[in-house]
This record gives sequence, C-alpha cells and structure tokens, in this order.
Amino acid sequence: MIKVRSDEPEYAYLWDKETKEKNRYGKDIELTQEGDERRNKSLNINGDDGIGDNPNRNKQHGFFLNADNCIGCHACEAACSEKNDNPAHIAFRSVGYVEGGTYPDYQRLNISMACNHCDDPVCLTGCPTRAYTKFTEYGAVLQDPDICFGCGYCTWVCPYNAPQLDPVKGEVSKCNMCVDRLEVGLKPSCVAACLGNALDFGVIENIPEKRDQAITEIPGFPTTDITHPNIRFQQKKQNHREMTRPDSMPLKYHKDDKEGKYKPVVDEKMGQKKHWNLRHLLTSHESAHVIFTLFTQATVGAFLMLILGPLFGLAGFDLLQEYNLHMSLVVTIFVLSTIGLYKLNMHLGKPHRFYRGFNNLRLSPVSREIAGVSMFYTGLLGYVFFAFFDNTFMSFFADIFAYLAVISGPIGLFFMYKLYRIPARPFWDHLQTGTAFVGSMLSLGALIIAIVSLVMLPLSALSELIPSLAMLMTLGLTIEAIGHIVHARDMSAIDNEGAVSYYRQTTQYGKSYLLRNALLAFSIVLAGVIIITGLSGMLGLIAASLLTVSMIIMSAFGRSLFFVLVIPTTMPGAFFWKNDGFVDHARETGLAESPQVGVVYERHHAFKVDELIQTIKENSLHDMLEHVKWIFGKK
Repeated sequence: MIKVRSDEPEYAYLWDKETKEKNRYGKDIELTQEGDERRNKSLNINGDDGIGDNPNRNKQHGFFLNADNCIGCHACEAACSEKNDNPAHIAFRSVGYVEGGTYPDYQRLNISMACNHCDDPVCLTGCPTRAYTKFTEYGAVLQDPDICFGCGYCTWVCPYNAPQLDPVKGEVSKCNMCVDRLEVGLKPSCVAACLGNALDFGVIENIPEKRDQAITEIPGFPTTDITHPNIRFQQKKQNHREMTRPDSMPLKYHKDDKEGKYKPVVDEKMGQKKHWNLRHLLTSHESAHVIFTLFTQATVGAFLMLILGPLFGLAGFDLLQEYNLHMSLVVTIFVLSTIGLYKLNMHLGKPHRFYRGFNNLRLSPVSREIAGVSMFYTGLLGYVFFAFFDNTFMSFFADIFAYLAVISGPIGLFFMYKLYRIPARPFWDHLQTGTAFVGSMLSLGALIIAIVSLVMLPLSALSELIPSLAMLMTLGLTIEAIGHIVHARDMSAIDNEGAVSYYRQTTQYGKSYLLRNALLAFSIVLAGVIIITGLSGMLGLIAASLLTVSMIIMSAFGRSLFFVLVIPTTMPGAFFWKNDGFVDHARETGLAESPQVGVVYERHHAFKVDELIQTIKENSLHDMLEHVKWIFGKK
C-alpha cells in the first residue's frame, strides 16, 4: 500500500457515501455480491498483498468531467505521466479541444480524457494475448504490458484512444485508474492535480458536490453505444452549432436540431483538389497488413482452386494435377503464404512472442484469425512435404493435410473479415470489407495459378484452363467492384467518421483512388475479353501481361487505401499534441529526434530468439498443456 501524505488536501480523498444500484445502461454498480469468491482479494499491486478498506471497493467507479471548468492547463496529463513514469511520446490522459465561432464570440471546449474503464471493454474482447482484465475492484480495466506482444489491435477497437502503443518498447499500456491510490482512499493522480476543479472521480452515477448534471455526450466525445464508458460530463454553457477540431482531421461536429446532439461531419479543410500522396499510401506503417491480407487471401484462394477445382469439374483444372505443374503451384503458394506470415509477425512490437496470439480464442477475432491462418499454413506445409513423394502411402497423408488447409483457410479468412468489422472505425465496418476480401481471394488466387501455368506449360496447352481462370478473376473483380460502389454510396451519405474517410479518399488520395477504380474496370473488361476470345499467340500473352500488371497494381493501391484512409472515432487532439498532421511534420523535418517533442519514429522490432528459447526452457510440457487448458477455460 502506498503511504498517504499527512498534508494530502481534502479534495484528493474519495467522497462517496451513498451509491445507486444501477447505472444508466441498466447494469449493476455493485460488481459482486456478498459471498462471491472474488471479493476481498488483493490486487497485488507491486507485490503488496494488502487489501484496501474502501467500502465501495467492489463498485464501478468512473471519471466526471466538468467541461465548463477545464482550462486546458494539462496538469492532469503531467500528473499522470509523472506517476506512471511515461516518456514524452506516451500519455495515458490527454487534453484535446474543439472550438467554435469567431472573435469576439469564440468558444473553446477542452476535453480531458483517459481510459473510461467501460462496462463492455472492446479492448478486452479484442486483445489476442488476454493482456486485459476487468476487475471487480472499482470496475477497473487493467492491462499487463508484459503479456502484450504489441499488435496494437486494442488501439484500433477502442473508440477513445485509451490504449497507447509505444513504438519504442513495442508494447501497449494505458491508464490503470490509479488503483493503488484508490486502495488507500485517494482519487487518481490526474484528479488530485486538476487546477480548475474540472475532473472528479467516484462511484459511477454519483454527481459530485456543487454539480447538477451528469450527461454522457458532449461535442467531440465519441458515441457511447459501443462500450458504455464510465465517464459523465457536465457542460452547461451553450455551444455553437458547429464545433471544429484544431488537429489535421477533416472532421467537425454539427448539432442535429432534431436530436439535440452533435454529430461528426466532414470539414472540407483540405479543399477538393485531388492528390496522389503515393509516399504515404505505399509506405505506411500498415504496409505489413497490406502484404499479409493480400498474400493470405490470394494463397487460400489459389489452394482452394487447386484442390477443389478438379473435384467440381471446372474446365481445364484437371491439367493442374500434372505433377510438375502441381508441385510448382504448391511451392509458389507456400512461399507466398510464408512471406505474408513473416511480414505480419515482424510487424508485432515483440515478434518473438507470436505464440501468445492464441491466448484469447474464446473472444478475440484476431486469435481466431491467427488460429485459422496458422492451421492453413500447417496444412499447406504438410501437403508440400508429403506431395513430393509420389506414392500411395504418402498421398494419403498429403490428402489429410490438403483438406486441413481447405477447411481452415476459409475459417481464417472469415475471422480476418470479422476483426476488421470494428464499430469504432466506420469506414471498415461495412460489408465492403468482406467483398474486398472475397474478391481478392478469387481474383488473385486465379492469377497465381494462371501465372505459374503460363510459365510451366506452352500456351497451346492452356486453351481450356485460361478461360476458366479468367471467369474466376472476373467474378472476384466484379464482387469487389460492387462492394466499392455500395461502399462509396453509403460512406458519402452518412454522418460519421466514415464520411470523413471517403472525403480523404476523393481528395488527399483522389488520384490514387481514381487509378484504382480505372484499373479495376480495365481488369474486368480485359478478363472478359479473354473469356470470350481465349488466349492465343502474341496478343494473348500481351493481354495476360496487361491483366497481371493491372490486377497487381490495383490490389496494392486498393488495399493500401483501405488501411491509410480509416478514421477512428477518437477524441480531438490539439495543434501539436495528438495531431497526425504534426506527427508527420515532425518525422519529415527531424523534430522527432528531440524527445521533448513527444513524437518518435515508427520502427520494427527484432525477433529475440534467445528470449523465445529461454521461454521454452522455462516451461515444461505440463506447463504448456495447462496453458492450453487456460486458453479454453472460462476465467
């Protein structure tokens, strides 16, 4: 237990005496009942097995922000960072603001925000390593950086930008509610440091003294529907109808007169001019995800066609059973799948902890995607090995591994789709994510088979196979095109961050977007021509080459746009702080080399073989089996 100072001011102490039974979402504020085995357990803070005597210890607590009082002094940020010993580029609590009007009727609304320790924490259900736990003590959602392997998925799904991925350490950390202070009856450090009496803390739904309002929405605060956050606001001063953000995000908040709420809408601060922006598009930090998703979808599609095509009697697919061509295809698929998995794994903050990705199979779509893709890769590896031995006995084992890959591949792709259906990222949370993934599986899978077949066999031998592959390509490309059309229609018509992503797509990346669309249309037409006319002679080779180049560029541009355009439902930043535009500027100009600027360069981390070997040595087979039981356990 921490030692309470004798001169601790009165406002730093928790004040709740009476509490309510239910919160506004209908959930019990008392998180455990008498006799529950989870009561009266130590949080074991820093190895201390003491138990606090707070009478409200097992009730849901939360923050209270009087936005009218916040002066934007950032004392809460400083106190939080000092207590948690955070570097300049990491802040568990940050103060952003929105502004409206013009001089002399100018208004600035400051918003201090940290983790909201939600009733339904999506960070917990999304994290593949099970680094998050929601405790019955104070309702705190705590995260263990030592378990984290730095995938950053929690930073994607959280609507409030609470989890912080440290590019230097390669791990996530976040606000821990200062549970060590709560155990001795003190409020969190940020609250105790607040100069304007804006921040407060206590049992949720309790309104602090001299406050008479407890609302859940103010301009700039994301929707509460996703996670039911435990924060309440007072904001009684009248706001302007439009409140804008000072950061680079082309987003503002407009008051809906019917509902009386502020909704995010497009702020056309970038104008309407179209740009290429190729450097940002093709060299983003998410390029590893571009490669992994495209390569995995393509290889799953190609392998399904290779194994199932002859069974379904597709014209020309029996040719793929010719040994040399068959093995060339299998090896090509295996190599491409290996590259995709390697790029994804090395994208992790701690790539040597890859095995922890299976920890949350019960809840996390990421864990399920990892399991499905890993099983596909295992089946592929086994098939590659046994198929080399051209005899009946080995063929039996090859078939087993082949069908393992055939079954697990689509499962992996399904959960790949599910993990991107994130409510906090409206641009992704659309059926188009699925059509893009299915389209890539069909079109790129068929393209792999076509390229290898053209290399291995003379053109005259492919008269039946090529039109069949062109039909599959056309089907995949058409599915993708329909998805894009519907997505563009929906994103341009809605009032949320998805519309802002669409605006960036047509301006900041407008020329790249048009090129993607043109190549998609060109590929569909060219594949259709090949279906009708077949593929023969020099013209056929030229058509095949053009189609290959067109599809590869289109896929690379399309998937890169998918990742760089998404705008999450995060809090507004400030001009220098939590501003993506300033972050890019600092990295481009070298300002990021100064630690006090609070910006660091993106980086990839080494695979620490020695740590992995040490982990294997320290764990017996029994330990590993117990860990598997823990993965599938209920707790």
